[in-house]
Amino acid sequence: MVSSTHEAMHRIFQHDLRLFSRLSGMLGLPLPPPVEVTVLPTDLTESAPVERRVDTLLRLDSADDGSLLLAIEAQGKKDTAKPASWAYYTAYLWTKYRLPTALLVVCQDRGTAEWAGRSVCSGPPHMPTLTIQPVVVGPHNMPVITDPAEARADLALTTLSAITHADDPDIDAILKALSTALQGVPEDIADPIIEFTAQGLGKHPAGELWRKLVAVDLSFYKSFISEEIRDEGRIEDRAACVMAAFNARGIPVPDHIRERITSCTDLDQLSRWHWRAVTVSAAEDIFTDEGE
Repeated sequence: MVSSTHEAMHRIFQHDLRLFSRLSGMLGLPLPPPVEVTVLPTDLTESAPVERRVDTLLRLDSADDGSLLLAIEAQGKKDTAKPASWAYYTAYLWTKYRLPTALLVVCQDRGTAEWAGRSVCSGPPHMPTLTIQPVVVGPHNMPVITDPAEARADLALTTLSAITHADDPDIDAILKALSTALQGVPEDIADPIIEFTAQGLGKHPAGELWRKLVAVDLSFYKSFISEEIRDEGRIEDRAACVMAAFNARGIPVPDHIRERITSCTDLDQLSRWHWRAVTVSAAEDIFTDEGE
């Protein structure tokens, strides 16, 4: 199953079609700025029953150097089968579009980035035939953006910085710079950035920090993720109130009841349990009024 983190790592390039052009300078790639960038279909399936899809596919058209294709792959871990797939993708795209084809791999950890950046040949050492050499973006070469002004100047790049530095010590400062930069930004611009960042961080500890920053610093936004984050915060607070009522009254709470309370995601139900916790004589009695 494709994770939300995987999706965010490459779809940010679809959201901001000029992001790679700005990134190429940081990577030392002598590419002219494109006149136009087009998102192409990612389905690389042949007539045979084997389905193959690249994560994101862009066509970059420049005035001086013509056009090129950029296949973007999000890679969460080492996979010995991937170089062969990447070779297939690039060869197929080159054949289909008759355009120079490049591969960009986005990683979140240095070990995977180092592995992905290695040159891999399809043939034996004395007959390499086809060599795959991706350009890799990851924590080893992405800028650490901790200045809100710099973050505001390029929100998409800062989002990619946060995603690729999810496990770095600087992630707290990056996320704080991004949440500060988003304050006052029009909602239609801020919403996708909020959601890409949340999806890209996924289950990393930094993801929880981002959710708290959105709930506090960006409480005026109404995006799906921001509303979900605030709902989760309200649920956690109400569950804590139920437990606090029991603790204040010296009522012991068995583990199975504690688990039921803290795992409940129904805010209305938690509110009812909270009121009952103030009056019942035993923890399990908060469930009895509704025949639970």
